[in-house]
Parts: sequence; structure tokens; C-alpha cells
Amino acid sequence: MKRPDWFLLGMGVAVALAWLFPDAGAKGGRLHPELINKLGVSLIFFLHGLTLSFDALAAGTRKWRVHALVQASTFLLFPLLGLLLLGVAGSRLEPPLRTGLFFLCALPSTVSSSVALTAAARGNVAVAVFNATLSSLLGVVLTPLWLSLVQGTSSRALPLGSVVLDLTLWLVLPLVVGQAARPLLGKWAAAHKARINVVDRLTILLLVYTSFCDSVKGGVWSQGAAPLAIAAVVSALLLGVALVLTWLAGRALGFAREDRIAALFCGSKKTLASGVPMARLIFGAQPGLAVILLPIMLYHPLQLVVGGWLAGRLARRG
Repeated sequence: MKRPDWFLLGMGVAVALAWLFPDAGAKGGRLHPELINKLGVSLIFFLHGLTLSFDALAAGTRKWRVHALVQASTFLLFPLLGLLLLGVAGSRLEPPLRTGLFFLCALPSTVSSSVALTAAARGNVAVAVFNATLSSLLGVVLTPLWLSLVQGTSSRALPLGSVVLDLTLWLVLPLVVGQAARPLLGKWAAAHKARINVVDRLTILLLVYTSFCDSVKGGVWSQGAAPLAIAAVVSALLLGVALVLTWLAGRALGFAREDRIAALFCGSKKTLASGVPMARLIFGAQPGLAVILLPIMLYHPLQLVVGGWLAGRLARRG
């Protein structure tokens, strides 16, 4: 009899714990998720710095066709789907929900879960690292640009310097330190690659738990039946379309399996960590800010749960 996948069981446990004990894992809780999430991500990047040769990292940055597909999915496919959605819905959606759905489509990809899921699925981690970082930087410009073009939003200047500093401190620096430590610890890391994969998966479970804690504490599930149902259905549709199209496009372009996996996860993700501060800067203290954030608050845990399930399947097939 086949044993159940501990990772899938762990996702169910993480969601259940978030419902039962949301205070600990929500922002400002005693687990300090804003810090431990970053530490977990830094550990992942340090370990991948140990396991990836410099040649592999350099080769990953040169795969411009894969990068073009990922960034086109993030900043072109999603916004076009958002425009189609707004055109079909017309005036039937309340203005804050319309804004929130398009804001979701205009956001950049995630960094932590894109890399962790790619690693768990045995994809090209170097490609994932490059694209996730590039997406975060591009999003500082392209997200408010899309919003101003479509919504007429008067966007405020976003803190590019703090974004670059954050990425450097928590992602690039651990990767560089891992690369520098390869002569001493590289053989150990290669011998314990399975355990490093467990660290990736545990970090994903931590992100699932804290994101559900935030959504429970933020009252996402008490916004009313209609906006909640609409945001949930649209989020599921957007995620499904992005996953299918990025996978099929990677196959049509003849990408290797590892590159298709990286494109699948990087091109379908949307960031909550950058989305919330972006929304507060762009929309200010609008009364409908909670509804504007509703789609990304639902999309974020959904992409982690679906992505975790997909990563398990892809890893087994690989």
C-alpha cells in the first residue's frame, strides 16, 4: 500500500492550524512571521548556493527565452486576462472588487515560493532565482504603470531602493555566501540533497500557515458571501489558466523539463508580501482597501496549496 505524501498531509495540517491558532502566525504574532519567513527563505537560498555550481547559475541567467516567457506571463498575460475579465463583468462588479481583481493581475511574481516549489519539483532552480528576483524589480515600475493605464490610479512613487536592499539582504547575500562556502561544504550538500529538499518543503508549509493566518486575522473570510465567492472563483480561474498556458508554451517552445517547471511556478505566482505595501502606497487609506486586497489574499494561499500538490506530482514523475 502506497504511503500518503507527508507534504500534502502537512499542507492540510498547516491550514487547520491557521484556522485554530491564527494569532501566532499572523503579522505581529509571537512567531514573528515577518522575520522567520525571511530567515527560512534565506536558508533556502544559502543551501541552493551550496548545491548549485557557478556555471549552473550563469547558464540559468542566459536562458533568455525562458525569462521572456515568465515575465510575459506575469506582466502581459495576467493583465490581459484582467482586462478581459473587467470587460466581461462590466459594471456588475463593485468598484473596489474590480480594482482588486486587476491589481492581482498586475502584481509581480513571488520570490520565496517560486524558488522553493521549483526546487521541490526538481526544476531549474537557477532560472527560478533569476526570474523571481527580476520580477520583483520590474514590478516596482510595471505594476503601478498598468494600474495607472487601466484604472486611472494616481500612483505614488514606490520605494525601489528598499526593494533592492531587501532582495540583496535576504536573497542575494545568502546565495553568494553559499557559493563561497562550496569548497568547504559543497560535497556535504550534494550528499544531503534529499534533506535540503525537505527544508524547501517545510518552508512552503510555513508560508502556507502564515498566509492563512493573515487571511483569517484580516477578516478575509468575513467579507460577505458575494465578493468572497467572486474573488475565489476568479482567483482559481486565473491560476488554472496561467498554469496551463505556461506549461503548454514551455512545451511548444521546446524547453527542457527543468526549465518548464521553473516557468510554470514563476509565471503563475503573485506576491502577497509586496502586494500589501504596494496597495497601501498606491491606494492610500481608501475605505475599500480591504476589498481591493481580497483577491490577492485568496490567491496567495491557493497558489501555495495547488503549487505544493503540483510540485509533489512533478517530483515523483521526474
